[in-house]
Amino acid sequence: MSGNASDENEELRRQVAELQSQLAFQEDSLASLDAALSAQQQEILLLRRQIELMQARHEEFAAQYAAGDPASAEQEKPPHY
Repeated sequence: MSGNASDENEELRRQVAELQSQLAFQEDSLASLDAALSAQQQEILLLRRQIELMQARHEEFAAQYAAGDPASAEQEKPPHY
């Protein structure tokens, strides 16, 4: 009987060791995913700011074009001429 109990204890220890190993792997994976998510969030914020700046520039150009004479804008030669 003691052999059976010893086998059961050994099996439980193996299972606990396996669970500990899995937990350590999951913790490492979670930390990696958290870092990647943080970097992506920073990139999204930067891209949003760039879009805001481009929209503002577009609005400025549109306002300048609307304020100017459309006929003269159409007749203006491109810069490479």
